[in-house]
Amino acid sequence: MNKMKLKSMLETFYLEDLGDGDVSSEILFSKSDEGSFSLFMKEQGVFCGRDVIEIGFSLMDPKVDVQVFAADGDWVEAGQFIAEIRGPMGALLQGERVVLNLIQRMSGIATATYRAVEQVKGTGVRLCDTRKTTPGLRMLEKYAVRTGGGFNHRNGLYDAVMLKDNHISFAGSITGAVKQVKRQIGHMVKVEVEIETKEQLLEAIDAGADVIMFDNCTPSTIKEWVPLVPLHIVTEASGGITRESLQAYAGSGVHYISLGYLTHSVKSLDISARVRIGKGV
Repeated sequence: MNKMKLKSMLETFYLEDLGDGDVSSEILFSKSDEGSFSLFMKEQGVFCGRDVIEIGFSLMDPKVDVQVFAADGDWVEAGQFIAEIRGPMGALLQGERVVLNLIQRMSGIATATYRAVEQVKGTGVRLCDTRKTTPGLRMLEKYAVRTGGGFNHRNGLYDAVMLKDNHISFAGSITGAVKQVKRQIGHMVKVEVEIETKEQLLEAIDAGADVIMFDNCTPSTIKEWVPLVPLHIVTEASGGITRESLQAYAGSGVHYISLGYLTHSVKSLDISARVRIGKGV
């Protein structure tokens, strides 16, 4: 994860939350008032967000001391403490909510990914995310998918060609779209074509697609069509795949399954901050 980018993101998030200042903390506490609190898990799952905790609180005040007890990817139990933060009370309180919001979401995504990976264990299929991420949080959410054992699809519109149904409709045909793209892109850029019918599949193969996505196809249909795809072409299943249908798609023979639900509808993990009283503060 790019820590320089993370720092810039956190600064933006803090500016949104703090505005011109923290009215509550500035009234209640002086700059010399110090304290500590611990972050703990209220439910079990995969922890993700160590850098967010460390960089996030240090941005509030360089005097803040941060100790994180869990590594990204660790399975943590409910009630387990994952970090202790000491320093000026105002800095602790001002950083608390932004940090918690981010690590709760990242840990939720990592946990959902881990559970999905466990579902397909032994099948050889790889699970990946989509671009259905929260605007502004893509780097963090895709990092969380990797932390949970998944893989990233393209990061954005800029690092791979993906010809979807509307691209093909505007271009006139799969063949025309692929040929036009391949005349101009470099050799390091892959071309993926989304198909829904057998005719589109055969056309995408003949056109020279590097990756073929079976979009909104049933597992049985994909299983029937996969043998038609040359071995050098990577295959992917996508579109409305749920936790309940995941196992069936994993047995269809594709190399990858992309899951939008890992980021667009995941439940955040419940993590909280607790003030430690009588601990040498």
